[in-house]
Amino acid sequence: MNHDADVVVAGGGPVGLMLACELALADVSVVVLERLTEVDTTIKAGAINSPSSEAFYRRGMLPDLAEVQRSAIEKFSSFLRQRQAEGASAVKPPPKFAGHFAGIMLRGDLLDESDPDFDGPGPAAEVGLVPQETLERLLAARAAELGVVLRRGVTLTGFDAGEDGVHVHTSDGSLRTGWLVGCDGGRSTVRRLAGFPFPGTDPEITGHQALVEMTGSEGLGPGWNCTGTGAYVHGPVPGRILTVEFDGPPADREAPVTAEELEASLRHVSGVADIKIHKVLTATRFTDNARQVPDYLAGRVLLAGDAAHVHSPFGGQGLNLGIGDAMNLGWKLAATVRGWAPEGLLDTYTAERHPIGAWVLEWTRAQVALMRPESHTRALRGVIAELTGTVAATTFFAKKVSGVWQRYDLPGDHPLTGRSAPDLELSDGSRLADHLRGGQALLLDLADDADLRKRAAGYGDRVRVHTAGCPKRPGLAGLLVRPDGCTAWAADSPGPSGTLGSSGTPGSPDTPGTPGARGSLDELDAALRRWFGTPDDTAA
Repeated sequence: MNHDADVVVAGGGPVGLMLACELALADVSVVVLERLTEVDTTIKAGAINSPSSEAFYRRGMLPDLAEVQRSAIEKFSSFLRQRQAEGASAVKPPPKFAGHFAGIMLRGDLLDESDPDFDGPGPAAEVGLVPQETLERLLAARAAELGVVLRRGVTLTGFDAGEDGVHVHTSDGSLRTGWLVGCDGGRSTVRRLAGFPFPGTDPEITGHQALVEMTGSEGLGPGWNCTGTGAYVHGPVPGRILTVEFDGPPADREAPVTAEELEASLRHVSGVADIKIHKVLTATRFTDNARQVPDYLAGRVLLAGDAAHVHSPFGGQGLNLGIGDAMNLGWKLAATVRGWAPEGLLDTYTAERHPIGAWVLEWTRAQVALMRPESHTRALRGVIAELTGTVAATTFFAKKVSGVWQRYDLPGDHPLTGRSAPDLELSDGSRLADHLRGGQALLLDLADDADLRKRAAGYGDRVRVHTAGCPKRPGLAGLLVRPDGCTAWAADSPGPSGTLGSSGTPGSPDTPGTPGARGSLDELDAALRRWFGTPDDTAA
């Protein structure tokens, strides 16, 4: 089949655009189909977590995101000033925010920031308050710069998938492609037409989120508030409200959200009768429907983001989970398109991302259970709230919320293997993230080891090699970092045997695979072949 594009992505939200950018970095031609004619301005997620921030940092987007965050902080300050002017009592900035679990705030002053899991993101750790709408605009601009074709106002209506490609039917014609990726949301057309199973649990809540103009809000508590009739959120920007009612899913999710509906919901869960909503600026309904496809790949059709998994929006996990999908899939699908992918590479997309998606579903289900307005739940909620007043519990929950716990199950016993690569400060003035902007893998030689560098010979533009010291991590000899920022191999400096180690503990030089053994470089060879295929022996 002759292709009009190597890959067609259905859905031009942040996940689809991020995936398109990753593919374009690898010289893969991409067409994105988006049914909306403009960027979606509906209020959605308001923040990104650590893996997402690291992903954008590694692609050079952090300065733009930092500017967005400055604007978000100013809006929060405006919210505090507005409440002060309205005469609300005890208006003061909250303690340093570390996230929340089921609306139970985590205090940053109780966070053990010396925990090893927080060590590594570098400047990315300072950026998190990035609204989804703004992120989508930034990604759309980046996609255009990279040559991605974004076709707005075009709907995917069907497709015919074969062994050599996919014939995609759209509202304005058709096109042929090698691969189709559904990033078209929780009610994905691609998922439905491809016949992916979608098992899970049914919803029990009706939620609303909105930006409104209202009066009578002085009696609303700031932030999260759980009551005898549900839950609500007021802030952190002027006019932002969220309500949760445990009366089943909405009768019609597609109907416009009216001021009367929002007003009734907010009065019901807050008990404040004087609230009057005069204007709705943006609003949406949501539920806690929690489902996930068993496999993200079916032939030449793949799923990412909400098309592969849906859950309640508490904590903004959906946006971040989808960005992680895009980062993991992008380079693997590009390798497959370009013809150098080792056998089974694309299958590792599901193997690595499905467990994290399953965890998010369980995490959000637990939060819904802890918000139910009944006496047994209220008792349990009190216990959890008491626990989060400790350093240990705050650190545990914050690690889960931030995503720093995430790790893929990869071969190797070095503590960095499978984790997001730390943003090392190198002796030449650069940082590790500076060497990942082009979307290639990186073999970082920190010990000036010619034998180590030789192992990457023959991989060409698949694996970049960089040699520099790392004064703050003198015990680290080398890292192999995949394009998505995951550490595929790591070794410590030579032990008494004079060979690289896998965990910094001297071992027998005659026993492959033990710390300090020759097996560490053999493990590097295996990692290179596992992720980047067979080297060009002539070049090697």
